[in-house]
Amino acid sequence: MADVGEILMSVLSTIRVPKPGDRVHKDECALSFSSPESEGGLYVCMNTFLGFGSQYVDRQHARTGQRAYLHITRTRKAKEDDSNSGSGHPPKKKPTRLAIGIEGGFDVEQEQYEEDVKVVILPDRQEVMSEDLATMPDVVRERVSLSMTGIMAADSVSHTLQVQQWDGEVRQESRHAADLKQLDNGVKIPPSGWRCEVCDLQENLWMNLTDGKVLCGRRYFDGSGGNNHALQHFQETGYPLAVKLGTITPDGADVYSYEEDDMVLNSKLAEHLTHFGIDMMTMEKTERTMTELEIAVNQRVGEWEVIQESGTTLRPLFGPGLTGMKNLGNSCYLNSVMQVLFTVPDFQSKLVYYFIYTKLGYGLLSGEYSKPAPDPGDENGGDQIGIAPRMFKALVGRGHPEFSTNRQQDAQEFLLHFINMVERNCRSGPNPSEAFRFLVEERIVCQQSQKAKYTQRVDYIVQLPVPMDQATNTEELQEAERRREEGDSSAPTVRAQIPFTACMAALSEPEILTDFWSSAVQAKTTATKTTRFASFPDHLVIQIKKFTFGLDWVPKKLDVSIDVPDTLDLSALRATGQQPGEELLPEVAPPPLMTPDVEVKGILGSHGNEEDDSLYSPLLCQSVSPVLDDSTVSQLCEMGFPPEACRKAVYYTGNTGIDAAMNWIMSHMDDPGVLTAPPISGPGTTPTESLSEEHLATIVSMGFSRDQATKALRATSNVLDRAVDWIFSHLDDLESMDVSEGGRSAAESEGGRDPPPGPRVRDGPGKYELFAFISHMGTSTMCGHYVCHIKKDQQWVIFNDQKVCASEKPPKDLGYLYFYRRVAE
Repeated sequence: MADVGEILMSVLSTIRVPKPGDRVHKDECALSFSSPESEGGLYVCMNTFLGFGSQYVDRQHARTGQRAYLHITRTRKAKEDDSNSGSGHPPKKKPTRLAIGIEGGFDVEQEQYEEDVKVVILPDRQEVMSEDLATMPDVVRERVSLSMTGIMAADSVSHTLQVQQWDGEVRQESRHAADLKQLDNGVKIPPSGWRCEVCDLQENLWMNLTDGKVLCGRRYFDGSGGNNHALQHFQETGYPLAVKLGTITPDGADVYSYEEDDMVLNSKLAEHLTHFGIDMMTMEKTERTMTELEIAVNQRVGEWEVIQESGTTLRPLFGPGLTGMKNLGNSCYLNSVMQVLFTVPDFQSKLVYYFIYTKLGYGLLSGEYSKPAPDPGDENGGDQIGIAPRMFKALVGRGHPEFSTNRQQDAQEFLLHFINMVERNCRSGPNPSEAFRFLVEERIVCQQSQKAKYTQRVDYIVQLPVPMDQATNTEELQEAERRREEGDSSAPTVRAQIPFTACMAALSEPEILTDFWSSAVQAKTTATKTTRFASFPDHLVIQIKKFTFGLDWVPKKLDVSIDVPDTLDLSALRATGQQPGEELLPEVAPPPLMTPDVEVKGILGSHGNEEDDSLYSPLLCQSVSPVLDDSTVSQLCEMGFPPEACRKAVYYTGNTGIDAAMNWIMSHMDDPGVLTAPPISGPGTTPTESLSEEHLATIVSMGFSRDQATKALRATSNVLDRAVDWIFSHLDDLESMDVSEGGRSAAESEGGRDPPPGPRVRDGPGKYELFAFISHMGTSTMCGHYVCHIKKDQQWVIFNDQKVCASEKPPKDLGYLYFYRRVAE
């Protein structure tokens, strides 16, 4: 041991003791998905605290010169019987709290392991056990022991990421609880036997804590839950708090605040209940709490029963391209999207330039981790070892308010977020997102002048509307709804059958614009807008717009079945551009608004007289700032619309009130730029406004020129976050233009030059075949479960987190996102 002691002494200065805040990667290799449970275990660098699998640690040593590593291996303990019969062990506790990795919540690590830990010195892999340290000098023994203990005691990065961001049970004290007004109306509520005062429903009942009204809860998308009578009562009265009858115990109850739109705490609940004759101390729970209901959903999420193919025995598959992904806590949306993306050739071959994507791609495609999980006879039989994309999730979610959490997310939003990240990181190299990029042409025709306007924009996903009025089983739907309204509990759940052709017709038919400002007639008039493909991408993504809002603005999901075809021909939707003999609308902006006290002479100045209509050109009126109704703008902002859209709406509706402005926003939500670029210049936002040097320096530090940074800030009112998003979404334009300090491009100042080329898009025939789809189960994108089906070698395969099986009945009519690839002619 003398030799090893001398070696340890020579590397002692490189051995560190973890400090608070140090990130210790002791669960996963930085370069692969090897872990302490993998063959060869995991080697944690005792200087950087990065982990490396057995196949990579020598390479890391050669590259960095680090020699001391903590070698961690884990072997699974024999499975203990969870029942009480004869084992002497109590049954496994069910979760009682809606949280992950917290006392009473869902377990992060359910398996039990035996660990073996020792220090390994490279390159000869000399081993030092804990007991060996006793014979070494004090300075060596102390430093090495403290480092070993610190590494093993530290929370792993993966564990920390998993538990720190989700506790669905945390509730805040309602702001209405302290001074809630209760009516002295003589109402007394019995301890049982409640019914909804409107529809006689006997479950899911809520008592309003202001007037004692007992009414049923919200109706869910499938017709269950209630009939919305408690919500309607709040909308009529404004009484904010309600308690769920059946959940009242001496320890509390479920209290909902309609105004705060959340489950809340009520420290005066006992007093409020007493007002209506309810003794909280004598009540017993007869219904499941909202937490228990949500726990039940989360427990079912990972089970095979929620998958549409639960009625068949599915054959597990293993091998390259058939690797499962572990659910890290509501990460099935990420798993499904990445499984599909890594079947696209561009993402398989071109992401080798980007390390963290390469790691995920190798893990999914190599087949190295596509092996049966241990204990095939347990309840998780059929699962794979699979990969846990912890580092990848941390990377793509870093800084994002939603994707950095462990909450369920919308798979379509994540797909766009990931494509945006790829766009940002592929400015100088191969860009796999080009596989999905296409151009959309919008043709607007003024119905008064019959002149047209053509615009193009980049898109990545086709959003397909669902025309519910085109259902082919209307009579069945109406009958089922009638039976539910009559309280018939045996009424079946009938799914609306919508033809795919009806969805395509709704997408392609002209849209009527009733508030269009025509530059030809210099006034508002009616126009039609037609949307067509200016290019067809190699791979086409179609989103079925199932998620919407009800009349009460409660999110809901349309329960529909759509006969999505295996092959698709979109050739008829190819854009044709300007037609022969067709006149274009003049490129003139709408006139600015003026206050009544602005004299015409003030606009004309010394350039002309009142009869010279040409002098009213907006270009000559830029110095006149439009006056907007601040109260209308504020009301729109409070509704959640972006400030730019609010200003635009008030501007284009001529300060005519909140209703007109809100209608304008709702009818222009899909217009390019309506939610980003401000349409007008107000005080302090003129084109000549000085830009923040700090903002300029920040953007320049990202690798952009000062001129490009200037253009981005001017396009976004000098707001840094928006400027960064703007510049990354205009990369192709910026790379092809030389922006001067004055904010005009060289092409503008030298009128003889050709305009800069547009964004790079691939184009070809509009014929496609279906190769994958992602399905969602649940009432909204914020809950439930995602799985994907992918066609591999003419066989449909279902990917349900760690389960990968041959699909027997792929539910193609119930998908959410559909992925098509071009058919070669």
